[in-house]
Amino acid sequence: MTNKVRYQDDLYRAVNGAWMDQAVIPDDKSSTGGFQDLADEVEEKMMADFAAVADGSKEAPDKYFAQAVTLYQQAKDFKTRDAAGFAPALPTLHQVAAIKDLADYNHRAAELLQQQLIDPPFNVFVDADMKDTSKNVINLMGPKTILPDTSYYAKDNQNGAQLLAIFKDMMSKLLAYTDLDDAAQKTTLAGALAFDAEIAKHVKSSEEWADYPKAYNPMPTTTVVEKLKPFDFENFLKAIFKTVPDTIVVADPRFLDEFGQLFNEANFANYRDWLYVLSLDSVAGFLSEPLRQLGGTYNRALSGAPKSPDQVKHAYRVTNAYFSEPIGIYYGRTYFGEKAKADVTQLVEKMIATYKQRLANSDWLSQPTKDKAILKLDKMVLKMGYPDKPEAIYDLLHVDPEKSLLENLKAMQIVQQQYNYDKLSKPVDRSVWNMPGHLVNASYDPSKNDITFPAAILQAPFYSLKQTASENLGGIGAVIAHEISHGFDNNGAQFDEFGNMVNWWQKADYAHFNELTKAMIDEFDGLETEAGKVNGKLVVSENIADAGGLAAALDTAKREPDADLRAFFINWARIWRSKSRLERAKMLLAVDVHAPHELRANIQPRNLDDWYTTFDVQPGDGMYLPPEKRVQIW
Repeated sequence: MTNKVRYQDDLYRAVNGAWMDQAVIPDDKSSTGGFQDLADEVEEKMMADFAAVADGSKEAPDKYFAQAVTLYQQAKDFKTRDAAGFAPALPTLHQVAAIKDLADYNHRAAELLQQQLIDPPFNVFVDADMKDTSKNVINLMGPKTILPDTSYYAKDNQNGAQLLAIFKDMMSKLLAYTDLDDAAQKTTLAGALAFDAEIAKHVKSSEEWADYPKAYNPMPTTTVVEKLKPFDFENFLKAIFKTVPDTIVVADPRFLDEFGQLFNEANFANYRDWLYVLSLDSVAGFLSEPLRQLGGTYNRALSGAPKSPDQVKHAYRVTNAYFSEPIGIYYGRTYFGEKAKADVTQLVEKMIATYKQRLANSDWLSQPTKDKAILKLDKMVLKMGYPDKPEAIYDLLHVDPEKSLLENLKAMQIVQQQYNYDKLSKPVDRSVWNMPGHLVNASYDPSKNDITFPAAILQAPFYSLKQTASENLGGIGAVIAHEISHGFDNNGAQFDEFGNMVNWWQKADYAHFNELTKAMIDEFDGLETEAGKVNGKLVVSENIADAGGLAAALDTAKREPDADLRAFFINWARIWRSKSRLERAKMLLAVDVHAPHELRANIQPRNLDDWYTTFDVQPGDGMYLPPEKRVQIW
């Protein structure tokens, strides 16, 4: 028998070890525990309600939900899907194959994107201008790679080589369903992989994207047009946006500078092959059951899950991808309600008050910086539980029962794409929510200076009336303060109270903040996990938010009449309970801005003096950190 793990040595294992020894990850999942368990419970409730509306035993609450159920019924009608086989995929593939050459493509690029969703060799979308968040601008960035991150393409990355081999095998089998002959199938796949490998040389890594203010690089449209040659960007813009602005925000200037190396006359055949293969990959999961299973091979390899979701779960998830906000509003109204929304809003307001006090008492911020930081808190917008009504896009989404599943999905994608493009001529809508009400998560948006707390996260172990105040503060309290802290992490700190990218800091304060940020990077960088080493730069923004969130929640808990700091820290560790497949853990280490769950549970308490007094942690204990190495920012 193994000795029981002590809190002083490993808080995460002491709290979650027994659970981890017994927890079994379902075959269609890549992880279990914590957030995932709650998400599974929400999904089960919603699937039951979808089934009830579909069979007529329950009435759809509104027109949006009714549309969603129509799509759900189509998605789970595998009798029709199996009978249609591969045929629904052919029209798009034929459109790609019919592109003669670069000149022909330039002539039709906008039409192919708007009518067929055939992508140009870059991504273009409309979003708020980071320096003036009242207006929208066109953004441009490079295309995504097949592998999750550019680091996977390194010659010594065995994981990348294995995943690419799995993708290649899957696509070889899918291409056999097309009307290409054997030789064309092989050359098409080879060309697509060659183009993908070239993309990886010219786009940002996940670590680079983690510093998102660096994605703001406004350039004259004439300069972008010139740099994108031989692609005819000027006529492409005119066709899509009608009125072409003088400026475009380039997310990755290096990609733009090197675009000619990726897209040119000599490489055009590879680009067309890449379009063909990615078009095929994007639709396989919505065809027959054998094609759905085959088309999921690569994603299962990424996640480590041995099985695909069953057909009913697949149908619900397809539907949720298109109608998430109306589904979230239904969930919030049905399972959460206005009283709970009011209760949790009070909790957030209490946490903001604590944060103000902590900022006011900061021993390293000057008064002018404190004043600006507190102003940012005063202006922070709270989006709690679920929105009052769905965004306008949902009035435009329609499901035609006479059309195939793939036709309906494509039609809705085209509507979504045009809806985004149409924002260019409109002011930014700050009422839009980042997350639906049934998502087990929370977020902070620096460009709106708002925090979103969906109803689904507001349950045990995060929050429950059955838990003590200290337990709730170690759970949802720390999560709330985490999101508030994002307003002051290495990214959020560069945006003002209106979400504009403005320097509101005194110079000396910002220099000291950068020193503390570096200390947080160093605290995590190189830490060993079963999946590999942590990249401190990639995860620093979330770690700053965790540190601030835990410290502010602890401060609040200490002021409660029945404060129980043991319960506080134990519930903090409990909310991070998670067990993941190794494949998924490896991918997250490469691309996720969050540290692994066990490190989120264990590292931040060691930075707080109350951790040591609460559990009598001494030098030599596994959870001991010398005072001079403890990182405290907020």
